[in-house]
Amino acid sequence: MVTPEKTASAAGLRLANIDALRGFVMVLMLLDHLRETWFVNYVVTDPIDANTILPIIGYARFVVSFCAPIFVALTGLGVYLFSINHTVEETTAYLLKRGFLLIAIELAYLSPLYWGIVPQPTFWLQVIWCIGLCMIALSVLMRLPRPALIGFGLIVVGFHNLLDPIRLTQGDALFPLWAVLHQRDTIALPFGFVTKTTYPILPWLGVISLGFGIGNWFRPDVAPDLRQRRLLLLGFGMIGGFIALRLLNIYGDRPWHVVDGDAVRTIISFISMTKYPPSLLFLLPTLGTGALLLALFERINASRLVAALAVFGGAPMFFYLLHLTVLRIFYHSALAIWGPNNGKAYMFDSYGWVLVWYVALIVPLYIPTAWYARLKRRRRDIVWLKYF
Repeated sequence: MVTPEKTASAAGLRLANIDALRGFVMVLMLLDHLRETWFVNYVVTDPIDANTILPIIGYARFVVSFCAPIFVALTGLGVYLFSINHTVEETTAYLLKRGFLLIAIELAYLSPLYWGIVPQPTFWLQVIWCIGLCMIALSVLMRLPRPALIGFGLIVVGFHNLLDPIRLTQGDALFPLWAVLHQRDTIALPFGFVTKTTYPILPWLGVISLGFGIGNWFRPDVAPDLRQRRLLLLGFGMIGGFIALRLLNIYGDRPWHVVDGDAVRTIISFISMTKYPPSLLFLLPTLGTGALLLALFERINASRLVAALAVFGGAPMFFYLLHLTVLRIFYHSALAIWGPNNGKAYMFDSYGWVLVWYVALIVPLYIPTAWYARLKRRRRDIVWLKYF
């Protein structure tokens, strides 16, 4: 007999594993942003040139590549779970408010964090901007029947690489729109400002739609065993599809190649896929691994690891803004104290120092994030807290 207590317990496990996965990718994100802060003398192009890249950077990049796809998919899933207990109108209002807020944060706060480092004031249209636009679009897409929404997501994710040959240039009528949708580029603005479309949104629209589309797997009335079987099949299927398609080397990303006499660099070539915009082969293993981790975290939910990760995942926007702000303060402090040691920048000459900082910052960043996560749970009467 299924009692209310058992139902509530299952729901807690179901939601905690989502927070744990979200927290997992946030912790990984810290490693990438530390590299950008202290190790920018090794600029990571996209895709990585396996012949020249520092091997540890090549492997580290692959690890952190899981962050954006999983987080965007979880955003769609989270919206579905929100919609269960809210009307379509309430969900639409939430998506529009949150979407425009994220865009404002990207333009008014996150981009200026980098001014003084880049040669001219630049508005970086990165992942927060991208998620904001995707949420606004999802306010319309979610009204589609579920099969149509999933079909839309599959078509966009699976076939958007067919659009790669389309390249527009400054002066073309549709260049700004295409740069936002599918072509990572720079758009000139008045008064000497520029904007860089780091995260073209079209493929991400497919990802957030698929995240919303599988949301009914996480309804309270779905048995955990059934949900986990579905997630395992989905995860292994996507990873298997990636391996098969990558070996064929005919579609989904730029070809990989064998580096003569160097197995390490050959592997780097195989796992180096295009992120801007994310290729089909970039999304298959990252989203597939995300599905496997969702199943795993639900099965080991009682562990301390899952509980700790769920803290980061319970306040993701707070952690995102906090760690980027802390890294900017550290960087400018180091630059002011010691001055540039590589051109106009201050940076480490060994990636090992990036790892040292990574370990050193986890606990200090965990403490305020845990406080804020508890505040969100305790003060549900403060409406604006749910947007951060």
